[in-house]
Amino acid sequence: MIMKKNRPKGNGFFSALLINLIFDLEWTVPAWLLFAAHLIFKISIWWFVGALILWIIGVAIKTAVFSWLIHVGNIPDPPKENKNPYSSTGYKPNK
Repeated sequence: MIMKKNRPKGNGFFSALLINLIFDLEWTVPAWLLFAAHLIFKISIWWFVGALILWIIGVAIKTAVFSWLIHVGNIPDPPKENKNPYSSTGYKPNK
């Protein structure tokens, strides 16, 4: 009986992005300071929104770069000749 893999299609970019957004929450501190400045000093709320958008774009770029690096590192090597003298199938010294 063949078991079907219950793995979603795709490369998992969006799940990795969500995890990275959670791990990088401390980088939203400038945005929250701008939100506090909006409440106290009545500056535009768009500074807060812009800072959050820049944070999301930065995390997305970082996630995309790491996803690409993982993809490049997973290229399989071509098969090599077995040179193990203890192997019963691969070693042939008298060619």
